[in-house]
This record gives sequence, C-alpha cells and structure tokens, in this order.
Amino acid sequence: MPLDSEPNLSIIIPAYNESTRLPESLRKIAEFSGSLAFSHEILVVVEKSTDGTLELARETVAKQENFQIIDNQVQRGKGHAVRSGMLKARGTHRIYMDADLSVPLDDVLLFMDYFKSHPEADVLIGSRQHAQSNIIKSQSMLRRKMGQTFNRLIQTVSTLEFRDTQCGFKAFRKKAAVEIFSRQKLDKFAFDVEVLLLAKKLGFKIVDLPVRWVNSPESKVNIVRDSLQMLGDAIQVQRVVDRTLREQPFSGKLSC
Repeated sequence: MPLDSEPNLSIIIPAYNESTRLPESLRKIAEFSGSLAFSHEILVVVEKSTDGTLELARETVAKQENFQIIDNQVQRGKGHAVRSGMLKARGTHRIYMDADLSVPLDDVLLFMDYFKSHPEADVLIGSRQHAQSNIIKSQSMLRRKMGQTFNRLIQTVSTLEFRDTQCGFKAFRKKAAVEIFSRQKLDKFAFDVEVLLLAKKLGFKIVDLPVRWVNSPESKVNIVRDSLQMLGDAIQVQRVVDRTLREQPFSGKLSC
C-alpha cells in the first residue's frame, strides 16, 4: 500500500518492556492482517524499554509490509504511546489495543462492522462491564475492585457515565481521532478518561460495546503505587480537559 494512500483501518499497539509477550502477539496480528479484505496498517509504538522490545518487534515483523515499528525514544506512559500512534496513523478508522491482546483480534471486525452499520457513531469503547461481554479469564478480585473504585471516582468528579473507562480497546473515526488526540495531554492511567471526556465535550457520539476479555497474568499494574497515581489522575482529569478546551476550542463536530 503506497504511503500516501489512506487505509481503511489503523491498529495502534502501545508497548513498553513487552519482550516476553509482544513477539507472539505480533505473529498473531500478522496472521490476522493477512485475512483482512480491506486496506489496513499496524503501528507498534514502543516506549523506551530496557528488555530489547524494540529490536524484537522489528525482527518479528521485518517481512510484514503493513507493519510500522515506531521508536518513541522516551518512556512517558501508555497515554503518550497511544497519542503518538493515533496522530501518526492514516486510517479512516483507528483502533488502539493492548499488546497482550486481552481483547481478541476478531473483536476488531465486530467494531468495524458497527461503524459500518451505525454511521452516527464516532467513538466505540470496549466495556468489560457490558451485560453481553464474555469474560473468558477475569482479573484478580483485588484488581477488579481497584478498577471499580477508579471508575466510581471518575463518575464522581466528571460527567462520564461509563462503567468501564479503562478497557484498552477503543476505536475512532478519523475526524474524532484527530480532534481528540491533538488535544489529549495525560500520559498515565487517566488518559483513557481524558479521551472520553474530550470526545463528549467535543460533541462526538460515544458507544460502549461488549468485548471478549482474556486477562493477562503478567499485568504491569502495581497495586499500591498505581492506586495513588489513579487517585491523583482522577482528581486532575476534569481540570486538564477544561483547560485544554479553553486553549484549543472547537466550534462543533464536523462530519467525517
């Protein structure tokens, strides 16, 4: 696919110290890529790692023409990696998902089908709390409670009503992706919430959809340290979004 063409889909995979999981995930993505009947690209955004993630990623997909391995050269957080990928992507639809493929690749097709049949939808978010979601392998009780507490905090301090803001599987039409991520600032846990707040305040239509979920036992979340980070993020996210929209106002949602 020529670099100046616009693929139908961009898949963004953020990665940091993922040498044990990423190569196998990339092989699965390459197989999935070969089955797609529409134009697409896969952007793997590697934050500065200490375990050879960048080199392994490049080696694994060296012969895959639809892949780009992006060296972010710094380690700032998942929000920074996703933002980098979204703004480098060229697709008319853009999905970010976790490197461990906790949400199986087939759900990409379900989200693309939803976009096709619901032209009014701009942003689709995977929700593990959706009544129709299939939790194949759940998180530990402690991590579930941690996530639920964070979402209650977010609902208290913001206008968001979604029960699962943190599922790492979200899709955007091009216009929504550009307008949202050109304004998105936070690099850590609350970036998902910031994205959804921006989407809502910019007037984009958000829909939460069921997903299948297979929890990875190798989660990088530290219960004590990251709980404190989540609390700090929850307190500041509404203020950050309000300041951003004062500095970068948007007159209204434009058609894609």
